[in-house]
Amino acid sequence: MKPPSHHEEGHYAWWQVLCLTGVDLFSSLGYQPGIALLAAGALSPLANLALVLFAFFAVYPVYRRVAEESPHGEGSIGLLTRLLPGWRGKVLVLVVLGFMATDFVITITLSAADAAVHFLGNPLAPDWLQGHQVGLTLVLIGLLGFVFYLGFREAIGLAVPITLGYLGLNAAVLLASLPHVRPEHLQDWWAKVAASQPDPLGLALAVFLAFPKLALGLSGYETGVAVMPLIRGRPGDTPERPLGRIRGTHKLLLAAALIMGAFLMGAGFATTLLIPSEVWGSEEVSGRAISYLAHRYLGEAFGSVYDLFSIVILWFAGASAMAGLLSIVPRYLPRFGMAPEWARERRPLVLFFTAVAFAVTLTFRARVEAQAAAYATGVLVVMTSAALAVALLSERERRPEAVRYRLLLPVFGYVLVANVLERPDGVKIASFFIAATLFISLLSRALRSFELRVEGFRLDEMAERFVEELKAQEAPVRLVAHHPGRGGPAVYWEKEARIREATHIPPKDPVYFVEVFVQDPSEFSAIARVWGVDHPQARVFRILGAATPNTLAAFLLYLRDRTGKRPHIYFEWPEEGPLQLALDFLLSGEGDVPSLTHEILRRAEPNRSRRPFVHVGG
Repeated sequence: MKPPSHHEEGHYAWWQVLCLTGVDLFSSLGYQPGIALLAAGALSPLANLALVLFAFFAVYPVYRRVAEESPHGEGSIGLLTRLLPGWRGKVLVLVVLGFMATDFVITITLSAADAAVHFLGNPLAPDWLQGHQVGLTLVLIGLLGFVFYLGFREAIGLAVPITLGYLGLNAAVLLASLPHVRPEHLQDWWAKVAASQPDPLGLALAVFLAFPKLALGLSGYETGVAVMPLIRGRPGDTPERPLGRIRGTHKLLLAAALIMGAFLMGAGFATTLLIPSEVWGSEEVSGRAISYLAHRYLGEAFGSVYDLFSIVILWFAGASAMAGLLSIVPRYLPRFGMAPEWARERRPLVLFFTAVAFAVTLTFRARVEAQAAAYATGVLVVMTSAALAVALLSERERRPEAVRYRLLLPVFGYVLVANVLERPDGVKIASFFIAATLFISLLSRALRSFELRVEGFRLDEMAERFVEELKAQEAPVRLVAHHPGRGGPAVYWEKEARIREATHIPPKDPVYFVEVFVQDPSEFSAIARVWGVDHPQARVFRILGAATPNTLAAFLLYLRDRTGKRPHIYFEWPEEGPLQLALDFLLSGEGDVPSLTHEILRRAEPNRSRRPFVHVGG
């Protein structure tokens, strides 16, 4: 395979991709400082400092490792899927996906709501729009859904000027605010801090307890890993190990931590020192604290330009979240069999998620603060899952840094638990998304259980020889289904005798046995591997598949197409009860194999004259 060019079309420099993921990360400057004033009060600057240290020394190392293990954008969900196979892993992944859906959906609704706040808070906003924040938020969400419905592509060319322009305006506001900081501002602020926490130990504890409330400033790191495939690599990169892309992502994550840290620190001090505490919760400050400083110190014209950029980047942050949803749902849920096939299509998904965003906006009346808890909870659960995945991977590989990641995991857990205890509404909202994800996923899996669930067959040399023999012989293709591992040395001979007697197979017609091994019953579909075994008593096809009846049905259709003959397959009735068989099918891929194989064939091949034969005896 030819190595990718250094200037391969569709790939960009890491700093350009940083601007794309930055619309999610940096747009939180629009609302995080205002929410921080309400959540931490006078401790906001120190709590922001703790948040920055947490991002640099905990979040950045974890996602740096995630980037090394998922260079194609799988992210922490992909790592968990690889590390935790089986139903235990699937359920955990579904729960994390529920929190991730919370994160992305609330990103859309919260960002649109704050964009509406910036618009209505601008002095140039028409009077007739005042009091219609909910309606304006719905219009912005609807516009976002319409753009995606038509066919939206994340445009680096648009993200770069938006992000750089927004960061430049924020830097201008904070630098312009600096000369207005007087010694008395610092004295008054420190007096408030000292009055609330007179001793250093108590102050440190108060900051430690307060900084998880500001977790809104941590959004965007998972998105930074998800957009890795857009980063331009280096000559010599291979699909298996694109080292140039990985190095570029490391730079992106480090730059994101440093830039966001600098702005959070500056905004924390400027807003706390220069905005009077009596207006911290007012409409002119809530959700637009830096905008308040822009209008106050740089005039209405500059403030209006700042509001315009804020509206655009907040809207584009919703676009980034919608792109994340459209990427994650088709990548995981249909593959698990836990979403209908239409979930692979962009337009139905856009309509579905737009409707969900409408419902969330109406439920919370487009209030920014009311959605902050759910947003922070979703962000922190996704980050904690990334820390868990990295810790498990390092332990499995016995790397020296495994101890460091094992120590970081409780820190992520603390930040998550502290946030949940402080604002339990976030878990309540996320629980709705999780319950909906689990219910829809399990229902979809049950409804799709009669699909073939085989993406293709890969035969070894002996299996290929058996197929050619079946094609060349004059007799029909006759297979006997056998459960692996059942019976003694003479099991094949005894079963063949029973089947021939019960179904009257002509003595001259040869039969081949087929056995299906289900390694991971939680996997919905797979490429089935087939081995041929020339056993002393019988010739056997041994297949590694996702579910026994589905694999058998798919193999019969495969043999029909390869040999030009309608195969016959022979079963014996199972001994278990119907309820036990139904549960066995859904959970372990076994069940009432004869009946299920026939039903799957009936659905897969409506033409009875081409459908393989299913016989049951004994």
